[in-house]
Amino acid sequence: MRSRSNSGVRLDYYQRIVHRLIMSHQEPVTGLFPASNINSHAWIRDNVYCILAVWGLSMAYKKIADQDEDRAKCYELEQSCVKLMRGLLMAMMNQKDKVERFKMTQNPLDSLHAKYSSKNGQPVVGDGEWGHLQIDAVSLYLLILAQMTASGLQIVFSLDEVSFIQNLVFYIESAYCIPDYGIWERGDKTNHGEPELNASSIGMAKAALEAMNELDLFGARGGPASVIHVLADEAHKCQAVLQSMLPRESNSKELDSGLLCVIGFPAFAADDPQLIRNTKDAILSRLQGKYGCKRFLRDGYRTPKEDPSRLYYERWELRMFENIECEWPLFYCYLILFHAFQNDKLAVKEYADRLERIMVRADDGTLLIPESYAVPHNLVSNEYQHPGSQRREVVGRCPFLWGQSLFILGRLLQEGFLAVGELDPLNRRLGAQKKPDVVVQVVIIAEDNEIRDKLTEHDLHVQTIAEVAPIEVQPARVLSHLYTYLGRNRKLGLTGRKSRDVGILSTSKLYSLKDRIFAFTPQFVDLSRFYIASDNELMIDILKGEINFLKSAWDLLGRPLVTLVLRKIHLGRLNNICMFSLIWFMLF
Repeated sequence: MRSRSNSGVRLDYYQRIVHRLIMSHQEPVTGLFPASNINSHAWIRDNVYCILAVWGLSMAYKKIADQDEDRAKCYELEQSCVKLMRGLLMAMMNQKDKVERFKMTQNPLDSLHAKYSSKNGQPVVGDGEWGHLQIDAVSLYLLILAQMTASGLQIVFSLDEVSFIQNLVFYIESAYCIPDYGIWERGDKTNHGEPELNASSIGMAKAALEAMNELDLFGARGGPASVIHVLADEAHKCQAVLQSMLPRESNSKELDSGLLCVIGFPAFAADDPQLIRNTKDAILSRLQGKYGCKRFLRDGYRTPKEDPSRLYYERWELRMFENIECEWPLFYCYLILFHAFQNDKLAVKEYADRLERIMVRADDGTLLIPESYAVPHNLVSNEYQHPGSQRREVVGRCPFLWGQSLFILGRLLQEGFLAVGELDPLNRRLGAQKKPDVVVQVVIIAEDNEIRDKLTEHDLHVQTIAEVAPIEVQPARVLSHLYTYLGRNRKLGLTGRKSRDVGILSTSKLYSLKDRIFAFTPQFVDLSRFYIASDNELMIDILKGEINFLKSAWDLLGRPLVTLVLRKIHLGRLNNICMFSLIWFMLF
């Protein structure tokens, strides 16, 4: 038998750690991870983060799998990922009726549950007994599902499951206008149970929408029926709101260390490099401490001043938590990954050293990530007077599997077992790089031969709708109607997307449906929708604005194609023809 290489020996070490600290807690029936040995609840968010280390280790083994033993370990790790992701999928599919209702009502009581029983995947608390509406959790699941599928894992097995995931896309697509309870499950900082718009939820939803767009859930063996479709305008609305909010997390939380997962791994949701730097610097300057980062200012969770018998606090009472907020080593793990993806080795080493100093060493020498550090009761007054001067003690779970998983991922990156591209096969990390200038293509088509001949008299040579065959030209409302067929499934009782407005990003490309090719005119020129389209001068002004918007917002493959149909109502007077001549020469 051949001897193990140094890299193989080191990976075996990480495999033993992952198996002992993470995989040993995975339920054999559902594949879910309980919160602890005494709490069988399985949170969607925590479970997805827990499995990332397993996924990363499987890809590391795949690269050195020159022995049967390595290939077996790689397969075992991959199947552990598949089992977890499918366990969460089955738990959510059991609540398919809630997905269907939420698309209509957007009521927090109709949202998917944030946690399930790790024993059987069933709900563990009632609809109104927990802040279940956590769009970031469902979005994180979809994002990692897309990344794992792109890496070669087969997680989705049937078209019924494809339909459900398509409906999950519709579930999160309006995240930019849906207040939720956020990454810390509390909504407003006072914990009164009031949801609010959270930048972390919007950013994660934006990342999930972009990752799922045009993704074949069956991988290389799929076909058109297994492809997920996303309206590009919905993702851009999330981006616009996210950029307007950063570096702020929400109205009540001001700043939140949870934004590190939005500006860096795994979401990479922000496209503006300066905004990314500003957000990171704001977090480090206001929330970073010796033992990690605070979640947000005046966070009373697990502090010595917290009253376990109280659920809510008045806003003025939060001042007693100032300067004694718990510090979470978890965020050092995020910072290590953030700088690893930017190839900043000095910063990676700095935070790795900081993290190692505050980790708990087990009896066998294994380094464990604790959940958080709190100021001891007897040192609170000193901490008030001199913030950051007192030693802190571990509170909460140890190891904290969410943080432990990210720590192992960081180690695999630092030691060269993984490349950043393997953790991001969809290349989301490249979103902040400078993009080439966008050239917007505008096509003007005549409604019939009469209009074509009139335009020819003014030296404008166009084709008619009939002459551009086999391409069929339809109004935007037809595209909106076609999208309602996506995700329809009678067996699951899912009706697909509700017919809503369609933006310029979605109508600026060609669509293939079976053997037919469609081009769609923008919604603002639809006379049957609104009378404003009959005002030619206003319509041209709107068109100019939409073209400028396309130049700045287009991030899909190819060039945007704006299709305009000239009708008789547009050519009622000669000056209208001159006006269209003017715009023709202006555009081209």
